[in-house]
Amino acid sequence: MPELKYTAEATADGNGRNGHVSSDDGLIDLDLGIPVGIGGAGGGSNPEQLFAAGYAGCFLSAMSSVARTYKVRLVEPTVTSRVTIADAGEGFGLSVELLVNLPGVDKDKAREIAEGAHQKCPYSKAVRGNIDVTITVQ
Repeated sequence: MPELKYTAEATADGNGRNGHVSSDDGLIDLDLGIPVGIGGAGGGSNPEQLFAAGYAGCFLSAMSSVARTYKVRLVEPTVTSRVTIADAGEGFGLSVELLVNLPGVDKDKAREIAEGAHQKCPYSKAVRGNIDVTITVQ
């Protein structure tokens, strides 16, 4: 099997959170806006939404991989990622809540799969020890 290696590239321009972000392949091409909830005008996506989307997709992929090792078939699984930004000392900090839904899977087995995914997922590895991550199996 060939070595797995991929580099994503995106560029932000303009005024940061009120600017624009695009990927080198053109698939991401979004205006950014400070969310109303933290005093902005809204009207665009924001880094927290983009992080939440990436984390949810990556975590779901990791869960699918872990489920296969347990020989558990996942049918219409979902992961909802809630990324919160809040004051943290002299700056801001993030926290994440992952809501896992594995229909038809025993809740204890679903927790085991989610915990295994948390050990395997590159996003989980990247934030471990840096931000709080809560996993809730629904």
